[in-house]
Amino acid sequence: MATYGADYLKRLLAAVERFEEVFERWMETQVESDHATSRGLWPTVWTEEGQDEATVRRLELDVAEVSGAAARAVAVTGAGIGVAGIGVVDPIENWSLMSSPKALFTPREVRTTAARVRGRLSTMIDEAEAGSESTPPGFAPSELHEVIWTAAAAHWTTHQYRVAVREASEALTVHWKERLGRNDVSDTSFWQQTLSGGEPESGEPKLAWTGPVDDQTVKSMRGGLAPLAGALNNLATGLNLTVRNVATHTRDELTEQEGMERLAAYSYFARLLDQCEIRRSEEEPEST
Repeated sequence: MATYGADYLKRLLAAVERFEEVFERWMETQVESDHATSRGLWPTVWTEEGQDEATVRRLELDVAEVSGAAARAVAVTGAGIGVAGIGVVDPIENWSLMSSPKALFTPREVRTTAARVRGRLSTMIDEAEAGSESTPPGFAPSELHEVIWTAAAAHWTTHQYRVAVREASEALTVHWKERLGRNDVSDTSFWQQTLSGGEPESGEPKLAWTGPVDDQTVKSMRGGLAPLAGALNNLATGLNLTVRNVATHTRDELTEQEGMERLAAYSYFARLLDQCEIRRSEEEPEST
């Protein structure tokens, strides 16, 4: 069975309510009958004497327009009615047949169908909204930190998840090395020096979590960034070595889930670094 979102179902409900409104406006210009009175041979509605022909024609066009949108709701809810010798028919879509000889429907059946559709849509909307509240949020790799996803995207889309993670890790290090002007050290030394405590030395700026040094949260964040960087750097080193080993790469590729988990770790680290302040030696002018 097809599953519809609450927003879509609400639009259908609005379309049905609009149809009912326009239909009743048109019915004010009509004489209403039923199958018993017409004996199954005549229309079940016809234009009332004295009505302006142009006005009636305009109202008919209005009903025809709104019925197109409302008819979709009949299909979604399965609210059509069975007609002997024909099968299941949609009274909303075929409302104009009431004006034809041997009319298939009466105004009452059109109104009943619209009411039934509204009832079913209301229930479906409630179910859709309840389902969305209990459904776990989705994970979109493209919503990861820009540096991480830009580096990983080309490999991720070709299902090379291990390579994607490695490239993301290396890109993050390159990003911060270039930003701090530290292409003079290895990756491991760079993170050790950049996130270590103490005052920065000339040519060796540091990243530090912003806030007063005596704040407990600030102390925890500053103390945790360096170990986190070390762990992620070690992970990147291991990935780098295993990816370059062709036999290992083909035998032990990361799954999509494993790749997402690793990219998420780097993305989280990247966002933490964005919130850090760059501290430079007093004798070193701050660069942009």
